[in-house]
Amino acid sequence: MRVPVIDNGGQWTHREWRVLRELGAESEIVSNTASFEALHADGIVLSGGALSLEGTNTPLGKVAAWIDGANVPILGICVGHQFLGRHFGGRVVRGAPEFGRVEIEVDRPDHPLLAGLPAKFRAWSSHNDHVVEAPPGWIAIAHSSSCPIQAMAHPSRPIWGVQFHPEVEPTEGGREIFRHFLEACRR
Repeated sequence: MRVPVIDNGGQWTHREWRVLRELGAESEIVSNTASFEALHADGIVLSGGALSLEGTNTPLGKVAAWIDGANVPILGICVGHQFLGRHFGGRVVRGAPEFGRVEIEVDRPDHPLLAGLPAKFRAWSSHNDHVVEAPPGWIAIAHSSSCPIQAMAHPSRPIWGVQFHPEVEPTEGGREIFRHFLEACRR
């Protein structure tokens, strides 16, 4: 199974790549300006990044075209999550920054991405912007005290976003989140 990590300039992109490989996926880090055809992907991880999307129409390389043309599962992390929100019609704003450990509250324990995780768990965050309004039809599946949409899901496609960083050790259940994503890639 091939699941590239799309590099959006995140500080932990290499950790996303490493976790995917440790869980048995063939993975590589790919520029967000590469052509989708060159990816030959069974799933895509959109990495985090320092870019602020708040109040802009800033493109994220060719990510919008991949999202619209790909029929594979997508997991957006940090700015990848924010880009999914904005691309599908949600709202991204600069809010109370979260840096370090935050407590995530699961709103939809029945959702496959967060299945089996506790109702509250600690995660690592590093962001100023966040999605405050999910795109039409999307489901908010987790939140924190200062971020209303820590995780969200497309209503019919396997496209999920998380504001926090499941790839780093301080995030409880982070590998489980990646395992759940890879299960969707195998289908």
